[in-house]
Amino acid sequence: MSAAPAHARPGRRYSTRSDSTPALGPRLRAIRLRHGVGLRELARRLDLSPSAISRIETGKNQPSIRTLCAFASELQVTVDEVLFDRAGAPETSPAASSSVPGLALQRAEGSRAIRLESGVQWRRLMLWSDDDVEFIETTYEPGDASSPPDDLVQHAGHELVHVLTGRLHAVVGVDAFDLRPGDSLTFPSSTPHRLTNEGDETVRALWVVSGRRGAREAGER
Repeated sequence: MSAAPAHARPGRRYSTRSDSTPALGPRLRAIRLRHGVGLRELARRLDLSPSAISRIETGKNQPSIRTLCAFASELQVTVDEVLFDRAGAPETSPAASSSVPGLALQRAEGSRAIRLESGVQWRRLMLWSDDDVEFIETTYEPGDASSPPDDLVQHAGHELVHVLTGRLHAVVGVDAFDLRPGDSLTFPSSTPHRLTNEGDETVRALWVVSGRRGAREAGER
């Protein structure tokens, strides 16, 4: 079915703002340098000017969600790693003494969240960044959207979303879906997509993004 235009809040900027994590710009620069990619080369790959990349890395400007996803895809990292940084070993918890390798417990009060300028909040549901999967809870207040109407997002990987509360409007390619509590949707992340809350109730949804890095590496091989 065809998608109807979604209504974004007037004057709303679609970039990132973090109240609970270190500055995003320096972390983006550190990731770029760690991968040995020059500023001009990254600007060429992302179809941005070197000055635009510089302003983002120095914190003068914030990247759009589309730029953020493109950055992660080009440098083969997850958006989770970019937003929240790669955490070290889990802190001591009741599960830390478990004999099960890889078992970790994250209490609700210990989770980390970042709120985007669009209003959408992303909360990481894992103790550390994982190379293969991102597990996130998103909150969309009425009027919130993942990107402007004319700037759909696409990147490597595959997405799964499960709606907990409210109604989430999803545009994937030329198809549109109104997801209600209990509904789930899966789609390739390479298909341009946009999520909006066009209702009056807060939307909470669980997201799993797999293969954001691996899909790119497989394509290169």
